[in-house]
Amino acid sequence: MLRRLFPLPPSQLGAAESWVAYGARTPRAARRASSVVLVRDSPRGVETYLGYRPGGSPLGTVAFPGGSFEPGDEDNLAWFGPEPGAWAARMGILDHRVARSHIVCAIRELFEETGVLLAGADELSIVENCSTSEWMDVREAVAGQDKSFTSVLAKRGLGLRTDLLRPLSHWISPDFAHRRFDTRYFAAAVPVNQTATLLGGKGVWAAWKPAAEVLETRAEPTLGDEVGQPDTRGLPLSQITTPAVEFILEKIATTRGTVAYLSHRRELKSYHPELLAGDGGFLLDVTISTAAEGGATARGR
Repeated sequence: MLRRLFPLPPSQLGAAESWVAYGARTPRAARRASSVVLVRDSPRGVETYLGYRPGGSPLGTVAFPGGSFEPGDEDNLAWFGPEPGAWAARMGILDHRVARSHIVCAIRELFEETGVLLAGADELSIVENCSTSEWMDVREAVAGQDKSFTSVLAKRGLGLRTDLLRPLSHWISPDFAHRRFDTRYFAAAVPVNQTATLLGGKGVWAAWKPAAEVLETRAEPTLGDEVGQPDTRGLPLSQITTPAVEFILEKIATTRGTVAYLSHRRELKSYHPELLAGDGGFLLDVTISTAAEGGATARGR
C-alpha cells in the first residue's frame, strides 16, 4: 500500500474552502452508484473508454461510464450469471438487494452512455447490433426515464449477462464534497458485434484511450485539450478526473492484455480520499494498492 496525494480539481475548491472554514461537519449522504470500465486490446496497449461528464459529476469530469441508482434498478428482470447473493459476498455487501441494484445500475448506465448492452436471451447468447437508430432512440428514452430499462429488456426477451462484469473496487467521495457517490467499479469487454458510441443529444465527447498513453502525459493538458470543454482545457489529468479514475488507469496500464486484466483475481478494497489543507492549497489523500493487475510489472508514477 502506498499513500498518494492528488491535486484537487478546480470545480471542488469552493466546497473544500467551505468545509475548512466552517470546521468539521456531517458529510452529505453519498448516493449509491456504479461505473463500468470498458477495456479492449490495441497495438498501443490496453485501451479504455473515457467520456466527458458535465456538471461536476462525483465520477469525474472525464470518467468511465456510470451513474447513480434509479428506482427501476430494483425491478425484477431476467438474470443470467452469479446470483445476487454471490455478488453480495464477492463485493462485501450484506444486503443482497443493494448488490443486485449495483449490478443493474452498472449495466443500465453502460447501455445509456455507450450503447454496449450486456444482455442476452439466455446464459450463452448476447444481443448484437445495438448501434442502429432504433437502439439510439431506446437509449435516449431510457436515459430520459421515458422508458424503463426493465421494460426494454422484457419486450425483447433479454436478461442481464451479469457474468460479463468483473468487480474492481469501491470508492466513496470525500466528506467535503457537495455531491457524493458511494461507487462500485466494474470492468467489462465490449461484446462481439457491439460498438461503443456517444448518446445522441446528450453526449459531448468520448473516446477509446490507451491507459499508458494517458498516464504518460498526465502532467500536461493533453487529454483536457482533446476533450475541449471550458472545464477541461489547459488542465492536467488529476484536475479533470478523480483519484479513482487515475488509479484504475494505472492498473490497466500494468496489465498484459484485456483477458489478463479481466481474469485477474483482485482483492476488492474500499477507498475514501481525505482532504488535506496546507499552505500550497488542497490535496486529496488516499492510500492505494501498488500491486500490478494482469501479470505485468508495476510501473512507477
